Amino acid sequence: MSEQTSPLRPPLVTGDKTLGDVTRDITAPMAGKPTGLWWAAFAISSTALLIGVAAVWYQIATGIGTWGLNRTVGWGFDITNFVFWVGIGHAGTLISAVLFLFRQKWRTAVNRSAEAMTLFAVMCAGLFPLIHMGRPWLCYWMMPYPNTRGSLWVNFKSPLLWDVFAISTYLLISAVFWYVGLIPDLATIRDRSEPGWKRRISAILSLGWDGSARTWHRYETVYLLLAGLATPLVFSVHTIVSMDFATAVIPGWHTTIFPPYFVAGAIFSGLAMVLTLMLIARKVMHLEDYVTPKHIERMSQLMLSMGCIVGLAYGTEFFMAAYSGNPYEQFVFKNRAFGPLSWAYWTMVSCNVLIPQLLWFKKVRTTLPLVFVIAILVNVGMWFERFVIIVTSLHRDFLPSSWAHYIPTSIEIATLIGSFGLFFTCFLLFCRVAPAIAIAEVKGAAHLPRRGGATAVSEEQAA
Repeated sequence: MSEQTSPLRPPLVTGDKTLGDVTRDITAPMAGKPTGLWWAAFAISSTALLIGVAAVWYQIATGIGTWGLNRTVGWGFDITNFVFWVGIGHAGTLISAVLFLFRQKWRTAVNRSAEAMTLFAVMCAGLFPLIHMGRPWLCYWMMPYPNTRGSLWVNFKSPLLWDVFAISTYLLISAVFWYVGLIPDLATIRDRSEPGWKRRISAILSLGWDGSARTWHRYETVYLLLAGLATPLVFSVHTIVSMDFATAVIPGWHTTIFPPYFVAGAIFSGLAMVLTLMLIARKVMHLEDYVTPKHIERMSQLMLSMGCIVGLAYGTEFFMAAYSGNPYEQFVFKNRAFGPLSWAYWTMVSCNVLIPQLLWFKKVRTTLPLVFVIAILVNVGMWFERFVIIVTSLHRDFLPSSWAHYIPTSIEIATLIGSFGLFFTCFLLFCRVAPAIAIAEVKGAAHLPRRGGATAVSEEQAA
């Protein structure tokens, strides 16, 4: 029995598509005029981006005194945003690479958006260390290049410098991984485009792709090597981000659970963001036949599994604090659950541990509006996780005389809004200039019918 008619394995592409149909459907958002939904989403995201640009401009011109920080709470919204976006960015390439290494054919609906999401999320994350420097126009000092400043070098023991190297390395590998996967589709766009600037650009970017067996063999070899390189890189880079906190002696941070805890949280938040983006793209660009409920269900199952791991990490933290006998460590976790910021802690637990348990039920996993709401709430919970880790470990110091409260300013809130605006604006523009779904991989993974035999082949050759 063919895959199209098997009751046990639903087709990866619905709608009785031919190979030519796949090409036309996926490239349609690039060729035609944007839909009303796309314009509405773009208007909202670009407005948020402009708010963020104004806020960042103001705080650079005025100084980081525009933040609500104080002597006790030296890290607040901006570092929270940084870790949040780094987590989302790390998960995108990991999801694509790991699913590829495990030969999961259903990844074809999500891998391209996940890889693009990585680039945009890392861009958002990279803004916050620059702003946090106070003098971002001197950011080039962070690079170890030959200079005339004598013995004046950056502090290689600083977590800020670790982040610079980690993010730049990860961004480079992720960009190459994304671009290599895009080459066959760029060749398709080149062959379908009318003579003009669009065809010339796609011809240059497709690197002379001719679709021969030798070309495909070399492409698959390089893609496999990059997937194998990107997977351990994700674990190492987010481990470095966790060491920003774990190498300190502050109670609540000085713990060995942070590296695996942060990696699991990054994958969890990344899965939620991929689901959010794919559900939006599915509706806005009419890709219902390629992002099917089965794809959404499998992503939901992965999100549920990572949510359970994150919940285990939360419980492990409390157990180790109680078992350690350290009164300072015990106080931090008691303060998180019952202190003045307990509302943030229980928001985190509710969104990251309790609500994802609904995904145990198949009816919930296959009801797309419910999955969309759960994915949004998981993103909210993961942001609050970073906020809880950072602020609740700082605002109650060793000495009660130095205790302080932290209230974010409107500038910090506007910067957060602007980062989301940048992320979604970049993603919407990406969907207009490149295929949001990997055309070549969809054709290779799905058992598509060939209506009319040789006719279907000629359609593909014409495409």
